[in-house]
Amino acid sequence: MKTFKDLIEEVQKSGLCHHCCGCLNFCTAINYGALAQDEAGQPYLKDEDKCIECGLCYTICPETGELEKEIKEHYQWSPPIGSVQDIAIARSIDKKVLKNATDGGVVTALLQHLLREESIDGAIVSKPVGPFRRQPYLATNQREILEAAGFSLDLSHGMQVLSQSYSTYTSSVEEFKTISKRGLHKVALVGTPCQIRTVRKMQYLNLVPSDSIKYCFGLFCSGSFSFGEKERQQLESIGGFSWEDISRINIKDRLIITLNNGETKSISLEHIDFLKRYACRFCTDYTSEFADISFGGLGAPQGWTTIITRTSAGHSILKSGQREVLECIGEDDEPEHIRTIAKTARWYANQKRQTARENRQHYLVGQ
Repeated sequence: MKTFKDLIEEVQKSGLCHHCCGCLNFCTAINYGALAQDEAGQPYLKDEDKCIECGLCYTICPETGELEKEIKEHYQWSPPIGSVQDIAIARSIDKKVLKNATDGGVVTALLQHLLREESIDGAIVSKPVGPFRRQPYLATNQREILEAAGFSLDLSHGMQVLSQSYSTYTSSVEEFKTISKRGLHKVALVGTPCQIRTVRKMQYLNLVPSDSIKYCFGLFCSGSFSFGEKERQQLESIGGFSWEDISRINIKDRLIITLNNGETKSISLEHIDFLKRYACRFCTDYTSEFADISFGGLGAPQGWTTIITRTSAGHSILKSGQREVLECIGEDDEPEHIRTIAKTARWYANQKRQTARENRQHYLVGQ
């Protein structure tokens, strides 16, 4: 039986840990408490005497490959982007949501709608706490969900002094312990592919507190980008702008930076590979293939969101939202456009999977 010590050797020391913290939060949720998290967000063995060596932390890690076959069968996965019921583009009809949103505000609109309909009693989201810095948060009302909308750089109010190193990643799974404490039973999780994969493994094994996750909202993910001082200087040089002039950022098939004067800088992702976290170079999932419903800006016009529904639950969410809170365009409305988006998504998914496999092969050769 492999344990957390094996995760240290096989995943952490290899630099493959995604910091999703599924191992930590499962252990904490059932009161073992053997694990803790360091300042960098990486789990570590805090109290070896409390570890019962059950091996579940190893099993649910998205990097071990454990249960991969089982969850693929369970969620009817098929290459290259998993199960697909519908592909559409949409945007919120609420002006407040659109003002705060990065793309079309669809995730925010749907979460608020589900909360109003009492289909959920909370949502695990991430909220901004500084430039390029977000933290996981369990939102339980409309205001909290709206505050978590978007992905922007707020350089006001002295927030820039909070940290010298920012990241586009936040470990949403961290909020599992909050679910347990507050006794919520119908929660939507908004997460990256590695986080969704961890949750699905936990749900497959019926592990607490994943039973409280009712819906998984997956985000398209090119990788998590870190912006330390050295990285910021290099990005300034590539883009021809000053860091202090940034007002907003978006990541689609390119890094899109909006300056305070309204000017937009667009940088190819291949030119900012130096910003990507090491573990992300080995991830094969671009479109959150095990989510109920996936979201991203890829292929969508400015101000719109691309949506992939994957399960009957995801399909129902979109249909309900379409009636109440979304303006939606599907294949029946613009078949050629939607087919182009589907083709583009498959291409990017294949590219990410191929690159990850090549990187892993190079890594194994170099060991």
